[in-house]
Amino acid sequence: MEKVLSTPISEDDVRALRVGDVFYVSGRMFTARDAAHKAMLDKGAPFSVEGLPVFHCGPVVRKSGDGWDLLAGGPTTSARMESLEGDFLRKFRSRVIVGKGGMGDKTLAALSEVGAVYTHFTGGAGALAAQAVREVETVYWLEELGVPEALWVLRVEHFGPLVVTMDSHGRSLHAELAAQVAENMKRAKAEILSD
Repeated sequence: MEKVLSTPISEDDVRALRVGDVFYVSGRMFTARDAAHKAMLDKGAPFSVEGLPVFHCGPVVRKSGDGWDLLAGGPTTSARMESLEGDFLRKFRSRVIVGKGGMGDKTLAALSEVGAVYTHFTGGAGALAAQAVREVETVYWLEELGVPEALWVLRVEHFGPLVVTMDSHGRSLHAELAAQVAENMKRAKAEILSD
């Protein structure tokens, strides 16, 4: 049976997750890239974000009457937010990060401290993400930041699959794979030089 977490997501729900777990989200989530992270840290959040997933995404949207339709929502490379994410998590308690490519040690420490997880959503699957968006509730800082960097609040149903690749227990699949690749490269180099 597929695991679905409804927002707001609790710290207990997140601490039960481990690297390799797969789940879906239903409820509210929001997009935030570099500029939105900075704006929120400087100005505060324009709505309560505790327990809501933050999606590293610059969506493709289309104006529809008084509202918006989200046409595609592929993840942005999350490493871009590494210098901001730890402070962001501590201040706002967003329990789930959705992105691609993983994040570093500062974010991993904050995940453990506040009870949050980093999840990977497949890059290049923006249309799949858009299928789970039931409504674009609102957008903040559109004129100031522009479409990709604005803060978009979404209502989603069965958004995912999200794969936990960094958990609240200090484990990072990205770091483990990097270490394994480095070891494999070292062994391969030694074998090549010994021939």
